[in-house]
Amino acid sequence: MVMAAAASAALIAELDGAVRDGSPERRVQILRQVTDLFLSDADRLNETQISVFDDVLVRLIERVEARTLAHLSVTLSEIDTAPRAATRQLAFHDDASVAVPVLTKSNRLSEKDLIEIANTRGQQHLLAISGRETLNEALTDVLMRRGDIDVSNALAQNLGARFSENGYATLVGNAERDEGLTEKLGLRLDIPAKLLRELLAKATDAVRARLLKAALPAMQEKIQSAIAVVAEQIGVVPPKPVDYTEAQNEVVALNRAGKLNDSMVNRFAVGREYSNVMAALSFLSTVGIEAIEPLMKSDRLEGLIVACKAARLSWSTTTMIIRNRPECRPVSCQELEQGVEVFEALSLSAAQRTIRFWSARSAAKKNDRSDTAVAVFGI
Repeated sequence: MVMAAAASAALIAELDGAVRDGSPERRVQILRQVTDLFLSDADRLNETQISVFDDVLVRLIERVEARTLAHLSVTLSEIDTAPRAATRQLAFHDDASVAVPVLTKSNRLSEKDLIEIANTRGQQHLLAISGRETLNEALTDVLMRRGDIDVSNALAQNLGARFSENGYATLVGNAERDEGLTEKLGLRLDIPAKLLRELLAKATDAVRARLLKAALPAMQEKIQSAIAVVAEQIGVVPPKPVDYTEAQNEVVALNRAGKLNDSMVNRFAVGREYSNVMAALSFLSTVGIEAIEPLMKSDRLEGLIVACKAARLSWSTTTMIIRNRPECRPVSCQELEQGVEVFEALSLSAAQRTIRFWSARSAAKKNDRSDTAVAVFGI
């Protein structure tokens, strides 16, 4: 250990000679020798001994090409006792290939160093910092202020990153033009409820579906609750109640006769017998008809798709129901393509669990007939 430090100190004199004679090859050779000497005893050196290596490395870093320094950066980024000044010099290097390894992993950089780099260097440097294992609010605030959309995505995906309220608000604002960022933010357990509602209010139906599919159970419940609150705030005037008694009686009779199946519901849809369609969906999905009615009238299709899946209907019959709904605008091919993705990704158990969730909310808020279909696709 002492011999290694002494050997490194001896190289300082040789380094001065290499600098004077201007030999790049010799400098690279010395750098490799010093690095190898350090690595051979790195776990046994004290800070005083490490500082000897640090002095040599700092002087070399100023005089060695970036390609060689990039290899050094990779090596030092993995060492818990790496020389601090040399690591810092690599982190501040203008060439991202040199700076990125230590910016991403090294524990020898202080918070002050990282904030200074985030304030003064380019996007690749910021992106590397965004991938560190832990980031505090002061640092993420700087990264959010100066970073591009790639930095925002990296931060949103980093579970070790902590955000101030302003930082989260910035991320939510950026998510308006980036669906991937919306999905990453929507899966974070620490996102404030108010900002989650804002995020989901602006998200597309397809994004909400993917979010709920990917979310853990605890986050699914949080997302469903947030979407429900958003839906309740829409405040659409409830339609005039329809008496479905006759249709429900017919559906019960068909079921007793063993004739209430996908084909029969398809026939109802083709014939635009929508009282019968709603009664059938209600019966087959075992929820109240008040849970089905707003889904049928919504411009957003995902809620109706969930109900059809919960009722064990085929996509062909689901499409027929969607296309022939009374007093609804025509559905585009793109909407149907997105719809089939949701339908195929949705499991029967998830659809049934979700429709029951919505039914319970409908029962608790009988006066709410707003377009709350989006509150239920717990995929």
